[in-house]
Amino acid sequence: MKDVKDCIDKAEKIVIVQADNPDADSLSSAIALEQILFKLGKDPVLYCGVDIPGYLKYIKGWDRASKELPKKFDLTIIVDNSSLLLLETLEKTNQLGWIKAKPVVVIDHHSTETNMDFIKASFIEQAVSTTELIYKLAKSSKWNIDKEVAELITIGILSDSLGLTTEQVSQQSVQIIAEMVGKGVLLNEIDAKRRELSKKTPELIEYKSKLLGRIKYALDGRVAHVSIPWEEIEKYSQEYNPPMLVMDEMRQIKDVQLAAAFKSYPNGRITAKLRSNAGFPICSKLAEDFGGGGHQYASGFRVTDGRSLSELQAETFEVASELLNQLK
Repeated sequence: MKDVKDCIDKAEKIVIVQADNPDADSLSSAIALEQILFKLGKDPVLYCGVDIPGYLKYIKGWDRASKELPKKFDLTIIVDNSSLLLLETLEKTNQLGWIKAKPVVVIDHHSTETNMDFIKASFIEQAVSTTELIYKLAKSSKWNIDKEVAELITIGILSDSLGLTTEQVSQQSVQIIAEMVGKGVLLNEIDAKRRELSKKTPELIEYKSKLLGRIKYALDGRVAHVSIPWEEIEKYSQEYNPPMLVMDEMRQIKDVQLAAAFKSYPNGRITAKLRSNAGFPICSKLAEDFGGGGHQYASGFRVTDGRSLSELQAETFEVASELLNQLK
């Protein structure tokens, strides 16, 4: 944490970068850090290579995230990500070189080791969320956590812990939430805003029913999976990420230990979203086998080497089988 703080102390204009698959924790971490740095007299800029998904727009400050990287800055802080694979937009636009030309800091709570060999300092520690690390960094650095930042820290912890129900939840996680409530954070208001933006149109509900009807099984019913073609991604993604419409339902199927959703794109790219049930912490290792990463119970990966969907699924289930059998 001291090395990270030293880098921040020396910088004035700071770019805060999220991965190309933003979630509530990454967005909350980025905005919380932006607010802290702004009040320290810094000039922070939020960057995300993709549009912020609609379901995250209950998080105050989401509209400040820009897809434009500033031409001049002193430091980059990458939050909730330590994998180059998830900075595809920066690579495609050749802007990753701009990032590498200046000091780079990574703050990430995933157990995956970073493959970014250009970073100057990092705070990578297994925790329930990256906002928990932002809290620890702020406390260590004696930075003020006001009510606005407290709400963002709370959102990140609640989101990545599924409401404080995952195995990663520690005594400290609960204590942080209690401290944030003491600062005036209202949990019921956060949940009400989230639920309002999670409401679905009748058309989306009809599409969800079709996805449920397409669920398939592998490994004697231990894996439930669904495939989503490009035309459906293009049609529904602006409103809702298709895999998330059915991921929870797949995990609730009796005897299912792992749920997987595969999305196919026109350029041959295939992505996989993975979620496993309690007692089967294989997601991060499974994703790492294909160059991805994430949590033990939630992760993902992508391939661009021309493998067909059926080939990739067969390989995914083979690796999953090995990992699940090792748990026994």
